[in-house]
Amino acid sequence: MRIALAQLSAAAGREANLARALETMLAAREAGAELIAFPEVILDRFFPQNPGDERALKLAEPIPGPTTERIAAATRELGLVTVFNLYELDAQGRRFDSSPVFDADGRLLGVTRMIHITDYEGFHEQDYYHPGDHGVPVFETRVGKVGVAICYDRHYPEVMRALGVAGAEMVVIPQAGTIGEWPEGLYEAEVRAAAFQNGYFAALANRVGIEGKLHFSGESFVADPEGKVIARGKSMEEDLVIADLDLPSCKTSTARRLFWRDRRPELYRGWLEGKR
Repeated sequence: MRIALAQLSAAAGREANLARALETMLAAREAGAELIAFPEVILDRFFPQNPGDERALKLAEPIPGPTTERIAAATRELGLVTVFNLYELDAQGRRFDSSPVFDADGRLLGVTRMIHITDYEGFHEQDYYHPGDHGVPVFETRVGKVGVAICYDRHYPEVMRALGVAGAEMVVIPQAGTIGEWPEGLYEAEVRAAAFQNGYFAALANRVGIEGKLHFSGESFVADPEGKVIARGKSMEEDLVIADLDLPSCKTSTARRLFWRDRRPELYRGWLEGKR
């Protein structure tokens, strides 16, 4: 199964960014991709880098809504499973960092919302996002079982394990990662480790470009179920990253042959809840 990671930059205008996204979907399909994944909040410049910008709150929109209808139409036309990401506004007025997942026939299968919301220099996300309340769903798509871990959620082993336990064969990570944000090598190593420990493919789609004080690095990549990087995007340049995935290999991965066989989940609940 062939996938594409849309390593894009964001212009100032949302309509231009959406047009680029749709063009990239077409390019991915022409390259033989059956699934495309997009970076985090790629319709907009990265507003969380500035604290308390009330203008940015107006960017949120419902799902389904104007943008997702256009993505769904392109998905249906191209027969391309699509993992998108945008700033969501729900019926209660709450806002989320959200990834709607569309099957190849254009159906909205569901929405993953980022669960863990951070706040530090350049990433004042608590000013804009409510904590996600959809858990960590895994979606049955035409090409396989797909889960999503949005940006900051990838740091939490509980999220990455829960997706594996739920049957994910591939975990998509919509990302907004900058140069020098984490110690050298750690940015990639934790995703590779999660793929290895859980026996699935991990596909990280990062944005790229200079926005204010932030320099998004690109370098999107795909790790296989043994933690090996099998595709990598360019550094600091836009790219369409193509990778071929053998999803049945998840069943014979080291994690699912050995690690999972010897798990003791009946003992873990108390530990996770802070009980001894």
